[in-house]
Amino acid sequence: MRHIPVVRRQRLGDELRRLRRSAGLTSDQTARLLGWHQSKVSRIETGVSGVRDGDLAALLDALGIENRRLRSLLRALAGTADGAPGWWTAYRAVIPPTYRDFITLESQASTAHTLETSVVPGLLQTPAYARAVTRAALTGTPDGTVDSLVDVRLTRQEVLTRAAAPLRLHAVVDEAVLRREVGGPGVMRDQLRRLTELARLPQIRLQVLPFAAGGYAGLTGPFIIFSFSNITDLDLVILDHLTNSLYLQRKEDLEAYRVAFHAMQAHALSTQDSLDLIAGINDGA
Repeated sequence: MRHIPVVRRQRLGDELRRLRRSAGLTSDQTARLLGWHQSKVSRIETGVSGVRDGDLAALLDALGIENRRLRSLLRALAGTADGAPGWWTAYRAVIPPTYRDFITLESQASTAHTLETSVVPGLLQTPAYARAVTRAALTGTPDGTVDSLVDVRLTRQEVLTRAAAPLRLHAVVDEAVLRREVGGPGVMRDQLRRLTELARLPQIRLQVLPFAAGGYAGLTGPFIIFSFSNITDLDLVILDHLTNSLYLQRKEDLEAYRVAFHAMQAHALSTQDSLDLIAGINDGA
């Protein structure tokens, strides 16, 4: 089965438990209807294990769920029906489950809105910059592991240029990101040049929050909002920490971060002015 993020499995399990109870069935009764063991129903409802597309369809039929939109939402939570493993499974020895969850969501998203206050967004990093960031964040990590982690980051960037529905990226970065010499002057020159090139792609919108903007909502830390085609119920906010990630899905949280992001876009430089600032910094202005 395809790797499904824990946050998705838990959401799916919560919805299926709610639907089962609304149908007036116990987990044991549901299992008997389907010819399953009760523990299988329990594992699905608690998010311990995923569910295959055929089993999900049978379960929804047993619960009397005919609403096509609801069935579509639940299938999206369960993952695509083809079961094809993602490329990142080849790196499971070096990337933790939370990172695999993040990459899975990123690969399925249609739009990402991200704020970065310290480093260039991962999808826009050059190989040398990505290596410098990885070494700084994971001091003492063996060279082979660093190489693999950099490979993962660079492969992730393919979502921006894939032939079918490339990810639309809206990025707001603090001016400090552009002036912090990660990896040294040469690495930063190449990185800023790369930002300028990528920012001209139609699927990428890059804005800089200048120091002159003063305080803003995102000063408390970076975040990313993932949106998914046609199903707003799946949108979520991800807050990155040094050793883990926090996933927010409540409508109140999503709205708060959307409002904050739009406010930061309004206070940030225009895309052209942002490119001019990047060029000026790279020229030593």
